[in-house]
Amino acid sequence: MSYQYPIDESFWTKEEIIDVVNFYSMVEQAYEGSVKKEELLMAYTRFKQIVPSKSEEKQLCGQFEKESGYSCYRTVKRAKELSEGQRVKMDK
Repeated sequence: MSYQYPIDESFWTKEEIIDVVNFYSMVEQAYEGSVKKEELLMAYTRFKQIVPSKSEEKQLCGQFEKESGYSCYRTVKRAKELSEGQRVKMDK
């Protein structure tokens, strides 16, 4: 990984930063292998508690996609389409 996660250190607590990084990591896992649907959606729910604003979410996820090539939006959308117990696997 030769990029940095977009995080807001000035407003987020250490715990919130860890939770946001966990969400980005789950998105990465979906592209580089697979991740359980429920785990990804749980991480996304926590991400949305920290980043409730749709515009801030778009900005952060846009930065993440620009840096990594991995789309938070498409990954979460795919997860929501899957049945319970399935794994999310994204194509690059």
